[in-house]
Amino acid sequence: MSEQHSRAYWEERLAGLSLARDHFIDGRAVPAVSGRTFTRTRPMDGAPGAVLARGDAADIDRAVASARRAFASGVWRGREPLEKKKIMLRWAELIRAHGEELALLETLDVGKPVQASLGVDVRLCAEGIQYYGEMVDKLYDEIAPTGPKARALVRKVPLGVVGAITPWNYPMIIDAWKLGPAIAAGNSVVLKPAEQSSLSALRLAELAVEAGLPAGVFNVVTGLGTEAGKPLALHMDVDMIAFTGSTVVGRLIMGYAAQSNLKRVALELGGKSPLVVFEDADLDAAASAAAWGCFYNSGETCHAATRLLVQRPIQEKLIAKIEAVTRREIELAHPFEPTAQIGALIEAAHMEKVLGLIEAGEKEGGRRVFGAERVLAETGGWYVSPGVVTDVTNDMRIARQEIFGPVLAAIAFDTEAEALAIANDTIYGLAGAVFTRDMDRAHRFSEAIHAGTVWINTYDMSNFATPFGGFKQSGFGRDRSVHAIDKYCDYKTIWQQFG
Repeated sequence: MSEQHSRAYWEERLAGLSLARDHFIDGRAVPAVSGRTFTRTRPMDGAPGAVLARGDAADIDRAVASARRAFASGVWRGREPLEKKKIMLRWAELIRAHGEELALLETLDVGKPVQASLGVDVRLCAEGIQYYGEMVDKLYDEIAPTGPKARALVRKVPLGVVGAITPWNYPMIIDAWKLGPAIAAGNSVVLKPAEQSSLSALRLAELAVEAGLPAGVFNVVTGLGTEAGKPLALHMDVDMIAFTGSTVVGRLIMGYAAQSNLKRVALELGGKSPLVVFEDADLDAAASAAAWGCFYNSGETCHAATRLLVQRPIQEKLIAKIEAVTRREIELAHPFEPTAQIGALIEAAHMEKVLGLIEAGEKEGGRRVFGAERVLAETGGWYVSPGVVTDVTNDMRIARQEIFGPVLAAIAFDTEAEALAIANDTIYGLAGAVFTRDMDRAHRFSEAIHAGTVWINTYDMSNFATPFGGFKQSGFGRDRSVHAIDKYCDYKTIWQQFG
């Protein structure tokens, strides 16, 4: 899946692609009940993109009913574990086999380099489905300790119908984080992808049915958040909502759960992750981690290292090294260019938000060292160059608000205690990192950072064996790892008394 192709190759493939897509409900494509559609604009060049069914409450009702029928029938949850495993592994292989098509759909929707879509997003999506597929026949129930005249079976049972609402920054990857454990646990799923990034989700559903997943187990309804996402979160026959997105919308999701049937909620929300560099650190390693940890995917990453906390004596030297890494390794270009490392931002309004926070940072006393400005405007797309704003203090908007763009805010500190106070002075708690050669300090500091993931002398390293999620207003519940299965299940005790 990692073979590189020319821009002309991808343009030719795009020309032959149909971009009019309906919902996927009960194993087949169906138009919106209302007949309405909406058109996506391509981030790479501002041209019209996919034409999608514009779902609303009627479409959500239809999808939830399909999911409920599938669950109630036991067509999936009652199937032999080994057979379910084979189907999920076949699904993963089909994702790999259709990798170029999926990558093209992803890039068309979100503007990231197609080589990243292919080599990272498609790969990790397939690995996620495979990981949970391989887990299906390894999920055991328990026998609780009792007296000799009783037996207590503790069963882990699926919840029922899961509503999944996923974001536009890593659609395929995060879809797999939800779909893999939810379906492996025996649930049926209604997925509402972000309106900006629906194409890959629809294709994943088609491939799932081709692999043998029964109709109704995985449904996709496309549309706007207020028109389709809200009815899904309010639905009285949905047992759980698994949401990844902004903290603002996460608050709404919790409210909808309370207003409806007290459905379970799992939230993976925003971040403002600190990357802390002490003066004894390996500055080359720290510079590479800071650049890639913030600028990868154009900064549209929930745990992006957007706050660089650097000990004052090395600040100037480290930022110079970050600039060198950025100019040498992180090429911003049209997403079909084989050399592109980062591409366009998701849409015009988001680009304006990013540029507005950069401007606010400068007005409040920050200094733009390099980059962090609109580029390639002549393409019609929405591109912001990776850059650093220094002389930032932690009370500035650029240090407190999730920018979701390729902009690193550099904050100087003098002491370890000051660094820790700044690192934890945020409403978020998704991730963080510490760079130092002093391992006592590394472990002391990493334990003290209040975040779901903390790296020592590296950034953004993980695999499916490690859980991912946040503290504070970064949400609760964990994606990835065996622990992700738990949130899609509940425990049921069956007590038998003898004599």
